[in-house]
Amino acid sequence: MSDLSTGSQLLHYFQLNGSYVFDQFVRHFLISIYGVLFAAIVGIPLGIFIARHRKMSSTVIGMANVIQTIPSLAMLSIIMLGLGLGVKTVVVTVFLYSLLPIMKNTYTGMVSLEPGILDVGKGLGMTSWERLYLVELPLALSVIMAGIRNALVVAIGITAIGSFVGAGGLGDIITRGTNATNGGAIILAGALPTALMAVISDWVLGQIERKLKPRQIVKN
Repeated sequence: MSDLSTGSQLLHYFQLNGSYVFDQFVRHFLISIYGVLFAAIVGIPLGIFIARHRKMSSTVIGMANVIQTIPSLAMLSIIMLGLGLGVKTVVVTVFLYSLLPIMKNTYTGMVSLEPGILDVGKGLGMTSWERLYLVELPLALSVIMAGIRNALVVAIGITAIGSFVGAGGLGDIITRGTNATNGGAIILAGALPTALMAVISDWVLGQIERKLKPRQIVKN
């Protein structure tokens, strides 16, 4: 009965607050996307750079690893001291946590290319930039996409705690549920769309990643 009661309460909540839940869903997704997008803008070139200068790779990746050891709520609190409350704090937090998987996968994708393929590009008279854009990046793109995929799923989870710094999103609904007397349905109203967003994002990016793989890898 309790399950039925919670289910009916959840349905009732969606009926009364459907537009609010949808607005927070979109807000949550955009915050996650912006953080991952900024991380990709920085992380992909940085991954290419350390692939070109491999002696620096362990230092740069190690520094990014340090960020991952900081609890997300603590990171939010630290960044809040400089940026204050709001969306910017969460976007920067997502950016920092997304940087490592994107940068590391870019580095892995670049260094795992067959040297013979690069030699063919040199033999055709391509410049280093032409080899990068026409040969290396297309071949490494599926590995880079795997990093973006991982970063976005993590980002969706991190954004859920953005309500603690006034950023809104689905975490705001979850927080309201924890503060309510019988808030189980309200918690589910925030948690279920968050989980759905993560699952759909992972599936869509997984399909894109598969499409970007070289044909011989897909056949296997």
